[in-house]
Amino acid sequence: MSTTENLKAAFAGESQANRKYTAFARKADEEGYPQAAKLFRAAAEAETVHALKHLEVLGEVGTTMDNLKEAIIGETYEFERMYPDFIAEAKEDGNMRAQMSFDNANAVEMIHAQLYKKAFDNLDNFEVVDYYVCQVCGNTVEREAPETCPICGAPKTRFMLIV
Repeated sequence: MSTTENLKAAFAGESQANRKYTAFARKADEEGYPQAAKLFRAAAEAETVHALKHLEVLGEVGTTMDNLKEAIIGETYEFERMYPDFIAEAKEDGNMRAQMSFDNANAVEMIHAQLYKKAFDNLDNFEVVDYYVCQVCGNTVEREAPETCPICGAPKTRFMLIV
């Protein structure tokens, strides 16, 4: 493999480790092990540092306009091609939990693409709004959390204000 391929693989691995350790921290908190949770969060943050450095070295962090374009392309690919294929396979396999996870993500990726497009079109006159994320399905909304998530049905209390 080339150094570029190694950097991409390292970025993917460090990114996955960050998310995995974040999940492990939540589980440790749920089970009443705050010190283990803290260790997992510390390691997750370290993995983020590594991933961001690899991405920087790859030269894949551009201007905000470039990054918005990239985000629109990535999110659009996910909701138009990737997740529909994953949903079909999960359905064929009879794995309803995976299908629901993919369905929720697919719906949210379309919203992300729309939000990025709006930001791209209005970057120099970007309206200041709050964003809320549903902690059940990831639905991302502007201004105010809905009473009930339109994607998964979670109550307003399950939305987190992003600061």
